[in-house]
Amino acid sequence: MVQIFRPGADTIARLLMVSVAAFPVLAVGLTYRLWASPYATQQNVVREQPVPFSHQHHVGGLGIACRYCHTSVETARFAGLPPTHTCMSCHSQIWTNAEMLAPVRGSLATNTPIHWRRVHTLPDYVYFDHSVHIAKGVGCSTCHGAVQSMPLMRQAAPLTMSWCLDCHRNPERNLRSREEVYDMTWTPPPDQETRGKVLKAQYHIQSADRLSECSICHR
Repeated sequence: MVQIFRPGADTIARLLMVSVAAFPVLAVGLTYRLWASPYATQQNVVREQPVPFSHQHHVGGLGIACRYCHTSVETARFAGLPPTHTCMSCHSQIWTNAEMLAPVRGSLATNTPIHWRRVHTLPDYVYFDHSVHIAKGVGCSTCHGAVQSMPLMRQAAPLTMSWCLDCHRNPERNLRSREEVYDMTWTPPPDQETRGKVLKAQYHIQSADRLSECSICHR
């Protein structure tokens, strides 16, 4: 009888069947990895701005406090961006003719706000309130990273749902005294777990189950 299939045909058929079964699993895994990658989350991406504002210089070098520019961080959902006259309170005296500050001077002259590009962007269906987190002892650097060392602002954290839930399910590790909220060099002390539990009770932070409910962030 004439042989229809070659000796290796059985091996090829087995490989094809395994590939067909494995493809959906690999496709889902690859999609998940891509969705969680910096390509999708925009983590560490530096966005071009009208003015190359350096937190490294202003915060790390000059020691300007967060609330000097982000005035509504304790009272509103959004931390706020400084109006032009806040910038000019210094730059009307120093670097007055610097070329890079031309957009700032133009903004003041025309009474037109500078159109900064958002660096930390959440989907429209996500509710986030800066004032609540500040009041509960979550520091700026917990979410924004070491901005005092950033020549240009970037998103230090992935800001994914799983990243937020990790904190909501175990907030103790990130809680600090309200006096340390704006300390950009803060690091958890060796007894952070114990301190965190005390602060959680002191700040009346709700249980992990409550903080994990959908309605906390999706309203």
